[in-house]
Amino acid sequence: MKYAVIQTGGKQYKVFEGETLSVEKLPGQPKAKLSFDQVLLITDDKKTDFGQPYIKKASVSAEIIEQFKDKKVRVAKFRAKSKYRRVRGHRQQLTKIKIIKIMLKLGFTFVKI
Repeated sequence: MKYAVIQTGGKQYKVFEGETLSVEKLPGQPKAKLSFDQVLLITDDKKTDFGQPYIKKASVSAEIIEQFKDKKVRVAKFRAKSKYRRVRGHRQQLTKIKIIKIMLKLGFTFVKI
């Protein structure tokens, strides 16, 4: 099984070609192309490449599907015996992306693995 581990938004994601996933908000409109250069690991059935910390000749291309907000998270503060109560809400902005290709650059050409 071919996959890569990329880093974006301070988090790491294990991605496969053709997979859709939600990540921290990225700039761009739907149908825009993205390229992730912070690739930590690429593997297929025979070979695995590890970065130190990143693989310099690797790239993962993706397409933005939509920009949206996640479910509301309710944050409540409470202190006993002092009538102190605070309730706040937060909705994280996310981007849904579709992974198109996982590429490893060899020489001057990109090879799809």
